[in-house]
Amino acid sequence: MPRSTLARRVARPIAALLAVLAADDVAAQGAAASSPVELARMADKLKPGEWVWAPAIAPAGPLLVYVDLSRQEAAVYRNGVRIAVSTVSSGKPGHETPTGVFTILQKDADHHSRTYNNAPMPFTERLTWDGVALHAGGLPGYPESHGCIHLPMGFAKLLFGITDLGATVVVSGAAADHVRSGGPSLLQPIDAAGRAATGLPLAAGESFRWTPQAAPFGPVTVIASKRDQAMVVLRNGVEIGRSNVRLAADDPATHVVTLSTGADGRPHWIYVGLPGHAKDAGQDADEAALNRIHMPQAFHDALIGALRPGATILLTQASLGDGGTGTPLTVLASAGGASGAQ
Repeated sequence: MPRSTLARRVARPIAALLAVLAADDVAAQGAAASSPVELARMADKLKPGEWVWAPAIAPAGPLLVYVDLSRQEAAVYRNGVRIAVSTVSSGKPGHETPTGVFTILQKDADHHSRTYNNAPMPFTERLTWDGVALHAGGLPGYPESHGCIHLPMGFAKLLFGITDLGATVVVSGAAADHVRSGGPSLLQPIDAAGRAATGLPLAAGESFRWTPQAAPFGPVTVIASKRDQAMVVLRNGVEIGRSNVRLAADDPATHVVTLSTGADGRPHWIYVGLPGHAKDAGQDADEAALNRIHMPQAFHDALIGALRPGATILLTQASLGDGGTGTPLTVLASAGGASGAQ
């Protein structure tokens, strides 16, 4: 028998065995859970590259992804309830992943980098036009990327399958600080070219501004700053409204509520169970709590008319960026205008 033929016959079963072992290794990195308690127990024990997936806990409703850079973890919430948790690897020093509130701008299951030697970036979900994205990548247990958020391959594929364009992604915390999560930060929007843009403050004597024509369509995110006593409304990442508001500042925590359709077919504001607020997950937001946000009646009426299921309200102590100080925090990357991905 020719040596080359023998080598091929020997190599085939070895290759098949390696493929099976690799598949088993990939499967072992991901686990399923059947209840919130089981998911929480498993999530607390994740090692680099591991993840847990439990979509049946909340089978329907608005989706939100929360990335905690301090913990190097990502959590997926549906209808306010956590349904999945994964380890991640974010940007290394000099290439830090920006924090903020983003929308998924573009999806590409077979993306390759235009910046880093055509490197594969499977299941890419773009957050900014200048190169920040969620995608499958290396997970050494510490920040190692060039700014993107690396996910395990299996988790990235599953996440890609349940997200739509416009889904909200919140990135919080600091990769260099593995104790705290989040904190006072400067909220700053992105312009249509994907660059940082300074929000235009209200003029003297102006109580609010409403310009819906700036972005006629797309997902709506509302950011209410207790520090500034002000609110900004963005649609598709573009500012369409800004108002002076009156907010109780006695609660230092960050809260996120999302507009969902209830079993009665009517819209309901529900809490997203972010870290520290797990008990609130999926609960209807107290009407009295929402009524603590006081704003001009005309602005309120315009805002209500723009809200649709999936809209998100972020209540924060952070500044909106009109002369404040702190770490730049992007608010919803714009979906328009630019090209040139990482």
